[in-house]
Amino acid sequence: MDKSSLDVEQPHSMGTTIIGVTYNGGVVLGADSRTSTGMYVANRASDKITQLTDNVYVCRSGSEFEFPMGFDCITKHDVRFKAYSKAADSQVVSDYVRYFLHQHTIQLGQPATVKVAASLVRQLSYNNKAMLQTGMIVGGWDKYEGGKIYGVPLGGTLLEQPFAIGGSGSSYLYGFFDQAWREGISHEEAEKLVVTAVSLAIARDGASGGVVRTVTINKDGVKRKFYPGDTLPLWHEEIESVNSLLDVVPAASPDPMVC
Repeated sequence: MDKSSLDVEQPHSMGTTIIGVTYNGGVVLGADSRTSTGMYVANRASDKITQLTDNVYVCRSGSEFEFPMGFDCITKHDVRFKAYSKAADSQVVSDYVRYFLHQHTIQLGQPATVKVAASLVRQLSYNNKAMLQTGMIVGGWDKYEGGKIYGVPLGGTLLEQPFAIGGSGSSYLYGFFDQAWREGISHEEAEKLVVTAVSLAIARDGASGGVVRTVTINKDGVKRKFYPGDTLPLWHEEIESVNSLLDVVPAASPDPMVC
């Protein structure tokens, strides 16, 4: 057995599944809860959906990284300062964004919009792209544009999308979302879609697992839900085996083909 795979000093990885979906009236964010160090599951119940403001949350994926040269942050005066840290990349970003949004709210006397929050996440991710290993999904509701989802993948691109999926489990979900998502779905449909999608990723992706957490954000506020692992709709051992191609293709006709 390779003991290096169980080294607890390895960086914590949130190879994960994160999802954001818009619906008619708001957004639903969802994520699994597994973090790992190498092959060792360090935390099976971590919370990867972090509050930025009262009406904006962020789904986090990424790994731990020590910033030897410090972490570059931009204030409103475009002054750079250094903050040395060893923590999950996405957690550092979300902490700084929350701080800046708090200052923004005090100065303007009103909550920041979803786009402002997503732009700050993008700016920090882009300015520190050489050190960051993180992908994030920002979702929320504001009185100007309603429910919005923004994806911020590795490198710091900002993408407004009707739905966004990220993390290692996302590669199993693109076809599912192409088939299952449609514009104007209800809150109940969006919640079910997110839980089912995360469960599908857990079933196939070894870096995703644990429980499923969701956050619904709309004009009425924020509602969190928790789905224990034994209540999820799909587990790997429950997936029906795919038939062999030889079983699917009908047997050749015994009669010779007439030309």
